[in-house]
Amino acid sequence: MGLTYEDLDDGVRRIRLAGRMDVEGSREIDLKFTSLTASRQAFVIVDLSLVDFLSSLGLGTLVRSAKAQMSRQGKFVLLSPQAHVAKVLETTHVDQILQVLYDFEEARRAVCPPDRLST
Repeated sequence: MGLTYEDLDDGVRRIRLAGRMDVEGSREIDLKFTSLTASRQAFVIVDLSLVDFLSSLGLGTLVRSAKAQMSRQGKFVLLSPQAHVAKVLETTHVDQILQVLYDFEEARRAVCPPDRLST
């Protein structure tokens, strides 16, 4: 499982995941993903466009980090899951807890820190 990230000028952090978010893949990224998404207030876009499998353990990783952000008044959205990953999010109703968007600029606006929103 691959994980890369970039911090954008407006305070948004984009995390790109690639591969299988199964038991092994989730274990590979869990510590780094948690430190990037849950250890402090952040405004996070998690790009799932290269994730080709999402297990219950992977769902747990996403939901735990999102809940941590919510408790810190941060924001967390999922970007561009592949059709079968989107189906898992829908079937488990995670898409009702976490915002799922398919356009990067829309996702960026959705999580942009309030003090950085352009008028």
